[in-house]
Amino acid sequence: MFGKSQSNNMTYGIVGIGRFGFALSQELATSGAELIVLDRDENKVREMREITENAYVVRSLDKKSLEETGIQNCDVAVVCISEQMDTSILTTLNLVALGIPKVIAKAASAEHGIILAKLGAEVVYPERDMAIRLASRLETARDLDIIQLSEKINITKMQAPDQIVGKTVAAANLRGRFGLNIIAIEHDGLVIDSIHPDYVFRKADSLFLVGRKDGLLKMDQWAVSHK
Repeated sequence: MFGKSQSNNMTYGIVGIGRFGFALSQELATSGAELIVLDRDENKVREMREITENAYVVRSLDKKSLEETGIQNCDVAVVCISEQMDTSILTTLNLVALGIPKVIAKAASAEHGIILAKLGAEVVYPERDMAIRLASRLETARDLDIIQLSEKINITKMQAPDQIVGKTVAAANLRGRFGLNIIAIEHDGLVIDSIHPDYVFRKADSLFLVGRKDGLLKMDQWAVSHK
């Protein structure tokens, strides 16, 4: 049975070793997290034993079988089954009933997600979330390099638009216009990380900005429309 050790590491239970579950398990193991993984497929479980000794074949995902593995001792349990909706829902229900502090479940559709959320799980949509990130990158791929911290917050690098060249930071007012904050400016290979309101933008300045995606897009469109 899996039990929480004396270390302060977070412990994770992964149910279902498909592509999503396998990749998640690998990343968590690499970060040093304690891990238990469950699946019906002996070959998949055997492969997972290369990254964690706590990999078990579980034929049934009923509450008693789950409890026998010790997964209830985890801080977080992730249900990586979405194709079989009935199994996903029942497994999520059982994990919540076992009192695991945080249960996360992968959903295949909005309807599936609504049911999982009502059971008390945090719902993720890997395919949808990946599509949103890809769309964001494609929409701003012309001039922008984006590091996405979340669906709403981005750190972005872009060339200073012609409209602000020769103006001060205060006069350009990117925060007031677009909700974007300048965290650094690069010019001729030198990076300025302390930005004063009286700094005058120069041609070929590269701006490092942080803000919401909609503000970024508005500024990008504004820059293009005034060329």
